[in-house]
Amino acid sequence: MRISGVNIPENKRLEVALTYLYGIGRMTATKILNEASISFDKKAKDLSTEESNKIRDLLGKYKLEGDLRREVSSNIKRMKDINSYRGIRHAKSLPVWGQRTKTNSRTTRPYKGRKTMTSGRRKMEKK
Repeated sequence: MRISGVNIPENKRLEVALTYLYGIGRMTATKILNEASISFDKKAKDLSTEESNKIRDLLGKYKLEGDLRREVSSNIKRMKDINSYRGIRHAKSLPVWGQRTKTNSRTTRPYKGRKTMTSGRRKMEKK
């Protein structure tokens, strides 16, 4: 099954399989399946065409994939342009939501503690 350019895994429960779409989490997936009156335990390969069309229609209400990614990136760009606090944090690739940076956050901030040459190599050059 393919929805808005994403292959939905066939062997997973629908509740989990729908979360492969960007913008759909577990809560939204359960809400969609409740509205479509489809069992959570059903797998994507077991769906009838009517059921899959019903799911597609219900997903039409939500912003998904490309549209949602575009909106998020434009929101971040707008914050950078107006120089808001959050925009500045995004531009410097630092944590945005108030996490500490003295320790931790090695993955989000540019780590300045890295050494380009190993200590053994440096000793050899001094001789």
